[in-house]
Amino acid sequence: MSPSLLDGASSARSLQRLSGGASQESWAFDIESPGGRTLPLVLRRAPPGAAERAEGNASLATEARLIALAADAGVPVPQVICALQPDMQLGEGFVMQRIAGETLGRRIVGDQRLDAARAMLARQCGRALARIHGIAPAALPSLRVAGARDELAYYAARHRSHGSARPVFELALRWLEDHLPDDPPRLSLVHGDFRNGNLVVGEDGLRAVLDWEMAHVGDPMEDLGWICVNAWRFGRHDLPVGGFGKREQLFAGYVEAGGHLRAEQVHFWEVFGCFKWGVICEGMAHAWSSGTERDVERAAIGRRASETEIDLLELAAPMPAEAG
Repeated sequence: MSPSLLDGASSARSLQRLSGGASQESWAFDIESPGGRTLPLVLRRAPPGAAERAEGNASLATEARLIALAADAGVPVPQVICALQPDMQLGEGFVMQRIAGETLGRRIVGDQRLDAARAMLARQCGRALARIHGIAPAALPSLRVAGARDELAYYAARHRSHGSARPVFELALRWLEDHLPDDPPRLSLVHGDFRNGNLVVGEDGLRAVLDWEMAHVGDPMEDLGWICVNAWRFGRHDLPVGGFGKREQLFAGYVEAGGHLRAEQVHFWEVFGCFKWGVICEGMAHAWSSGTERDVERAAIGRRASETEIDLLELAAPMPAEAG
């Protein structure tokens, strides 16, 4: 981290709240360095007065540390400039470099400017994930540790804590319990939210991986299944990797960068990822209805729990193909 980059800088200007990020705030702003160069930056911080972060999620200080480790491993990420200090009176968070590019998933899958990028993007994502999973466990800050069984129990408990009755979720839980994979010989850093919508993409493809708050130590195949969840395809159901690529491309990039692929277990993690997203959605709806959070974005996202029920039925209880 390089707080010296801010030494002597003039006050921030062009401050703008960025869309997205239902649990953390992101603010874009510019500062002018002593040499007259404009530095485009992003402040990522916990919203004032917000409820405690979800149990097990990484703190913003941990996020900043993980981004720095990822950069050292060759993962495209923004440079972390500095962590917020108490005397700044801005709360918990950090300042990072602002990377030019597209972050909105619907545009990433449909913008003609990104046609060439989409052709390489799934493979680039595979390479980035392999590098994330290859970070030495001894270098990691303290993180939640959860293999497949622990991860399933964690989200099952979160679902039941919301007090909602969803028979499809119970069906999915039974399927997941019946198909639990063996944990790999070594658990690895898992990003936990590597998907279309948390990536910065330009004409040259993947430029940065964002939003590390759900990082934990677990089965690396979890990340490969998560990016294939239908919610991140933005209507491009024929392209399971984020709506822009094929699984074969993702897997090829992963192996090229040294990842240890267990392709037969990725489907489990895709089903799990769909269930996980449903639990997150219903949690946001519960926070809104209980008055814990009043951000209307949570209510809007919360309604999407019903979409995951349809996806889960297609994945865990598919209809037989029509004869003929």
